[in-house]
Amino acid sequence: MSESKPGALGGIKVLDFGQMVSAPYCAKLFSDYGADVIKVESPGGDAARAMGPFPGDQPHPEKSGLYFINNTNKRGITCDVARAAGRDLFTRLLAWADVLIENNLPQQMQAWGLDYAGIAAINPRLVAISITPFGQTGPYSAWNGYDLNAYHLSGASSRYCGRPGEMPLQHGTFSADYFGAVAGASWGLAAVYGRDLVGGGQQLDVSCAEAIAAAFIGGQNIGGYAQDGRFDKRTGVGLPQGAPATIMPCKDGHVWMLALEPGQWNGLRKVMGDPDWADLDMFQNMKTRAENADVIYSFLHEWTMQHTKMEIQQKCQAAGCPITAVYTVAEAAEQPHLKARDYFVDMQHPELGKLKNLGAPFKLPACPGGPTRPAPLLGQHNDEVYGSVLGLNAGEIAALRQEGAI
Repeated sequence: MSESKPGALGGIKVLDFGQMVSAPYCAKLFSDYGADVIKVESPGGDAARAMGPFPGDQPHPEKSGLYFINNTNKRGITCDVARAAGRDLFTRLLAWADVLIENNLPQQMQAWGLDYAGIAAINPRLVAISITPFGQTGPYSAWNGYDLNAYHLSGASSRYCGRPGEMPLQHGTFSADYFGAVAGASWGLAAVYGRDLVGGGQQLDVSCAEAIAAAFIGGQNIGGYAQDGRFDKRTGVGLPQGAPATIMPCKDGHVWMLALEPGQWNGLRKVMGDPDWADLDMFQNMKTRAENADVIYSFLHEWTMQHTKMEIQQKCQAAGCPITAVYTVAEAAEQPHLKARDYFVDMQHPELGKLKNLGAPFKLPACPGGPTRPAPLLGQHNDEVYGSVLGLNAGEIAALRQEGAI
């Protein structure tokens, strides 16, 4: 968020009452675009503080990369809602807030007396964004679950992960949580701006499994199965309907090759120097190329292994063929395209020192977003928030600290 321009979500007040990824990242999308977000942690801290990665692999509650990246631009307080005094503080903050973002199990919120019916009575205009693996209702809503539980429950691993005929593979960690977080931020913001239309706040029930099912499985599979019992399954690397459409090894790594349309295929042929084998009848349309994929990929392999991935990418893109290098994470961090879009920002943290962070994921030129302040230390803003927001004096705050409520 630019210091000289107000954030797009300026004036919206948010309580982040979550841990790990889904709720904190959802709240970060609010805080990085100007909302006033107060992160509420138990006195023991968000579980992400113990997850890392840590510099030098030395665990430290203030040096977790996972915690840092999901909590920028927030004010941080501690509050033990299991204690009556802590729960009273929290309910007073609910009266202040426009939005509550949480990812606790429904029965845990009920045990704390913080289920939506109870908090709506405190603040009828409050929008609660509840993000859980399986949702607020249904037979699985009370299950303990994590990101990968939600991912595999959706059928996504059957569709995408692994070779056909072999066991499915796990997906990248936290993909379901991040998809749930983005869905929660999008529709939670809609609920905020729709309060006058519906007469107040409401609870947004986000199931990470359902977010993955919608985004990864897709309507074509759901509709196809409903209509005739057919659906797509994992195919391993590449696309079976056309060729070339796969990952190929090259001199210094791998490239993603995609040359299905005539113009794309002819562009690739030109880059390769129009080899004689490319004139064979079997290679003249993407279907027959797919039927003879083992042959064409052996020819392509011989060519790609003579070139670097950046050389292949640059020459093919110039010829109208959408082939790209397969970047490692380290290479992506130095990617000139991302640098040119200001996707990396330098930040200063009292424990981590100077480090790079990801910038705004969505560009709003009139009111830019993105992280400008590091994630808060545990309880860093207790005095500020409890004093300015709830009007407590120093003695009252000290007593709450002594009692263990904060």
